[in-house]
Amino acid sequence: MIQVLKKDRAAVLLVQLVLLAIVFVRPARGQEDPSGEWSPRFDEDQRERLAGAEIGDYLGLPINAAARLRADSWDATLVELPENQCRQHGSDYGWRGPSQLSIWKEVDRASQKVIAYHTHLSAYGAEQTIWMDGRPHPPDYAPHTWAGFSTGKWEGDILVVTTTHLKENWLGLNGVPRSDLATASAHIMRHGNWLTVAAITYDPVYLTEPLIRTVDFVYNPQQQMAPWPCESVDEVDRPAGVVPHHLPGTNPYLEEFGRRYGVPIEATRGGAETMYPEYQQKVQKMNIPPPLPKKTPSK
Repeated sequence: MIQVLKKDRAAVLLVQLVLLAIVFVRPARGQEDPSGEWSPRFDEDQRERLAGAEIGDYLGLPINAAARLRADSWDATLVELPENQCRQHGSDYGWRGPSQLSIWKEVDRASQKVIAYHTHLSAYGAEQTIWMDGRPHPPDYAPHTWAGFSTGKWEGDILVVTTTHLKENWLGLNGVPRSDLATASAHIMRHGNWLTVAAITYDPVYLTEPLIRTVDFVYNPQQQMAPWPCESVDEVDRPAGVVPHHLPGTNPYLEEFGRRYGVPIEATRGGAETMYPEYQQKVQKMNIPPPLPKKTPSK
């Protein structure tokens, strides 16, 4: 009788070990590998993502007064400066650019575990490494880069990426700034041939709340990306040391966006309140600015 019980216990233990092995060896349920070639979809925010956000358009951005002042001082000819011509988008904003996307995984040959995912964007040839092996983020004094330092983990079927050590950059192509103290997260979600990325920026310097934006890609296995060689040149004969800018209160273009589309100027100034649907009720009580004068055809 005792021997039978011992055999039964041994059998139960063996079954438990087999089940544990299955749980720990197989991928977490629902994981969908984001690797592949992806083409961007511009069904949302097309004008902003392609031509760039218009000067003075801060709608839906949870910016504070410091960010607003810097954006108001921005001049579009800043991109003509040699140091800005090849300047990459930060990895938190890069998802939104007019870029094709390639994702591939790095696998340890001995264990066959995924060490990292790598991304490549066609714009500026920007690349990001997402470490999946549990390594810690570097100390605060480590160098900052355009891509930053990123680690990833699976939460169900969502690959969650945390990014630190970002260089100071912009949140849009109209001068809205993002500081080098900002951190970011990206939630990468694959649904068959569709990829959705929810990118979130946290900035204690310029944002009062997290900025959340989503982008979509479609699987394109035949996609080929050309190189992005970039060499800065002096495009404009500008005196040395001159940086295009507008002093506070002197930018003549800040109201053009509101007047062009009939949006109250107060609303165009942004802030966390403008992110939420109920703000529409407040907008309805605001004054609509006069439209821009029509251009007279030149003879």
